[in-house]
Amino acid sequence: MPSDTRRRFPIGAEIVENGVHFRVWAPKRKRVEVLIGNAASALTAEADGYFSGLVPSVRADARYRFRLDGKDAFPDPASRYQPEGPHEASQVVDPAAFRWTDGDWRGIDATRQVMYELHIGTFTREGTFASAAEQLSELGGVGVTAVELMPVAEFPGRFGWGYDGVDMFAPYHGYGSPDDFRAFVDRAHAEGIAVILDVVYNHVGPDGNYLRQFSDAYFSDRHHTDWGDAINYDGVDSPPVREFVLSNVRHWISEYHLDGLRLDATDHIHDDSELHLLREIGAEARQAAGARSIVVIAEHEGQDALLVRPVDGRGHGLDAVWSDDFHHTALVAATGRREAYFTDYRGTPQELISAIKRGYLYQGQRRTWRRERRGTSAFEVPPHRFVHYLENHDQVANSRDGRRLHQLTSPGRYRALTALLLLGPQTPLLFQGQEFGSSAPFLYFADHNPELNPLVRQGRAKFLAQFASLADRRSQETLPDPGDEQTFTRSKLDSDERRRNVSHCALHRDLITLRRCDPVLCSGTAGVDGAVLSDHAFVIRFFSENGNDRLLVVNLGPDHALEIAPEPLLAPPARERGWTMLWQSEDPCYGGPGASHIEAEDGSWRIPAESATLLVSEAD
Repeated sequence: MPSDTRRRFPIGAEIVENGVHFRVWAPKRKRVEVLIGNAASALTAEADGYFSGLVPSVRADARYRFRLDGKDAFPDPASRYQPEGPHEASQVVDPAAFRWTDGDWRGIDATRQVMYELHIGTFTREGTFASAAEQLSELGGVGVTAVELMPVAEFPGRFGWGYDGVDMFAPYHGYGSPDDFRAFVDRAHAEGIAVILDVVYNHVGPDGNYLRQFSDAYFSDRHHTDWGDAINYDGVDSPPVREFVLSNVRHWISEYHLDGLRLDATDHIHDDSELHLLREIGAEARQAAGARSIVVIAEHEGQDALLVRPVDGRGHGLDAVWSDDFHHTALVAATGRREAYFTDYRGTPQELISAIKRGYLYQGQRRTWRRERRGTSAFEVPPHRFVHYLENHDQVANSRDGRRLHQLTSPGRYRALTALLLLGPQTPLLFQGQEFGSSAPFLYFADHNPELNPLVRQGRAKFLAQFASLADRRSQETLPDPGDEQTFTRSKLDSDERRRNVSHCALHRDLITLRRCDPVLCSGTAGVDGAVLSDHAFVIRFFSENGNDRLLVVNLGPDHALEIAPEPLLAPPARERGWTMLWQSEDPCYGGPGASHIEAEDGSWRIPAESATLLVSEAD
């Protein structure tokens, strides 16, 4: 580091007392200059390939580039803003200029959250941070406690998912300015909603990526990913690369008051170092948050429980993991379709029970789809560390036309599975529009240059060809084009549907209220067990310390009658007490045909078709 200790971060452009201090890592270069307009200022070479220097009289909003070895000039790898996109000049940003109003905000508790994934570009018609902020009160009214934003780091083109970001520190200019993003977070905190950001530390997008101009060591020659060169976290010259990413972690948490990060595809963050980068990311994020509590969530296709094991138990110490297993078995239960990666799921009551009790279904067993073992033992992992969902960006879009689950199954089955998601002990995640039954699809879209667009379309078609129903020539030829602007605009939500689809909103609002307010469901300490009642029906019991248990009875098939009930979980907490109905998915206010009691006075049970019923002890 330079002797100027007023810097907050080891890289980038920072406003100091007498101007702007620039610092960049460019070990493959002998000379680096900052270009501001037509004026060039030489930076001083330091050890380990860094160049730095103070440029007096420069202030916020100044545009600049780094000229390398007296030849071409490029944007700052640690640019805080690219107002005209990733190929143009970087802009100096003053993070201290924004006036925060969230001084009383204390952060997010990892337990008992209700999360909501959204994509800024399609969450509203305008597709901006400012317009998204105007909708936050609607989410708070439903009961959402945390929004998880799909990546916002600068990427090329007019639209995209964000996973091909190329400027890790810069919010995408099409969504608004850095202060617009800060205002979104500030508004969320005012509404009592935390903000988690999806970040991509496994690869960098192909278009607008100028890192190799500064150093080839940003990328690994030993590891590979499905989307491009792996980032070098464990090879020659990897310490500055690790510093780059850890600075990015600290930047988002400290300068934007974010409440956590969701780490994309951590199975492609390759690191053979003794101290794994993921453990460092968790520690760096918590240190940056100070007194605020935050969460760090991982996506990991291999389902390694090491991610959420404590550091003192040789784990990475992260807070939660996405769990595809619940989604996959629930989708098969809802639709009966078992193509591609759904092949190893049957959607049975036992699978759904096991997902509620154990989180991951695959904890080391062999899968036929990949012909390999998947997962590691996670028996000791608390339920709230698993994030469950019926929809997310990948799973909705991994289809021909991006339809939502409520459009793929019957209304009753959809309501019952929604109850299982929102009343279960895991952390539930909703996808944008799910709470009001959005009719808008969510498709894969990415606006690249003319050379890349055809390759992206071919790659998407090849990926979807793993589904037998999408592998034939006609299906392949009629897939939505990711580079077509209509593919993007079709994916935008229609917020007016909130007013029209009142039954969907009521379903989600009431279930989240139960989750938050019921003394047993909200405790977070209730033991959970389950039992199969038929090929389509099952029961989940939530045990309380005082014996006032809760019973969730789910039936995804036709009416089911139990003349005898030799299942202990159906027994009331005490002989003199029976069960009484607290909630049922078939209530007309949710679009159902009418709620009905399911336990008769003679002890027999009649469980309505495609329903979920929550029962409580009569004495409670």
